[in-house]
Amino acid sequence: KSFIPLIMGFGCNVPAVMASRTIESRQSRIITVLVTSLMSCSARLPVYILIAGTFFPQHAGLVLFGLYALGVLLAFLLAKLFRRVLFKSEDLPFVMELPPYRIPMARAVGIHMWDKAREYLHKMGSVILVASVIIWALGYYPREEVMSRAEEQIAQVQQQSTLSEGERSEQVAEIERQAHMEQQEGSYLGRIGQTVQPVLAPLGFDWKLSVALVAGLPAKEVVVSSLSVIYTGNEAVDEDSEDFAVGSSALSRQMRQEKDPVTGEPLYTPLIAICFLIFVLIYIPCVATVVAVSKELNSGWWGLFVVVYTCVLAWIVAYLARLIGLLII
Repeated sequence: KSFIPLIMGFGCNVPAVMASRTIESRQSRIITVLVTSLMSCSARLPVYILIAGTFFPQHAGLVLFGLYALGVLLAFLLAKLFRRVLFKSEDLPFVMELPPYRIPMARAVGIHMWDKAREYLHKMGSVILVASVIIWALGYYPREEVMSRAEEQIAQVQQQSTLSEGERSEQVAEIERQAHMEQQEGSYLGRIGQTVQPVLAPLGFDWKLSVALVAGLPAKEVVVSSLSVIYTGNEAVDEDSEDFAVGSSALSRQMRQEKDPVTGEPLYTPLIAICFLIFVLIYIPCVATVVAVSKELNSGWWGLFVVVYTCVLAWIVAYLARLIGLLII
C-alpha cells in the first residue's frame, strides 16, 4: 500500500502524503510519509533541466535518470533505517484483502475528484501563496538606494549625445541588469543566503546558489527564477524552449562563464553542479509538503523532523559526492 503514494510523489509530494491515509498500520504510514519527499517531484524538474543542460548537455538524460534513481535508493535505505530505529516492532500484521474489481461509475469518480481537489487547494493553496509572498518580499526589499543610483546612471547615459540609439539601449540594459544583481545581493533574502553560505561552502556553493536554495523553500521551481534574477536581472526563464534544455540560454551562459575572483578558474564545475542537483533532490521539501506531513500525522514535530533530517541528509550525501568526485578527478 505504500507503493502507490510513493509513485504519486513523482508528480507532487503533497497528494502523495495525503494518499498514505489508505495504510492501516500507523508505523508503515509514518515511514511512508517520511520518505515521500525523496521522490523527485515535478517541481524539481526545471532545476534539473537547467543545471544538467548547462553542465552536461550531452548526457542530460543520464543525469536526470541518475537523480531519480538516487531518490528511490535513498527512500529504500531510509525506510529500512526508520523501521529499525524508530519502530522496532510492527504494530499490526500486513493483511490486505483484495475486493472484487468493477468498472467505476463516472459520477462517483467525478465526486471523489472534486472533493480531493477542493481539499488539496483549500489546505495547500493558501500555504504556498503566503510563503511565496514572503520570499518575494525578502528578495524585493530593500531597493531604494540601488535603484535610485541606477536611475541616475541611466539619466546620464540618456543625456550623452555622442551615443547612438543602439549603444544607449545596450548601456541602459546593462545598468539595469547590474542594478538587479546588486539589489538581489543586498536584499534580505541575499543576506540570509550569505549567512547560510559558510555552512554550504564545503559543498562548493557560493552565496548565489545559497540564495537560490533558500528561495526554493516555498516551491522548488523558484530556484530557477532566483538564479535568473541574480545573473540576468530577469525572472523570465522559458523552461519549455529548446535553448533552455540544451543550456544555451542567457542564464546558462552566465553560469558557465562565472569566474572565481581569486583564481580566475570557472566558479561552477560539473562536480559542483552534481552536488547542487543532489542537494536540491534531498533538502527540505516545499512548505506545502511540510504542512501536509504535520497535518496528516497530527503533529508538528514530524514536520520539523522532515525538515531537519532532509537538510542533514542532503549535506552529507552532497559532501560525499564532492569528496568522491575530487578523488576521481
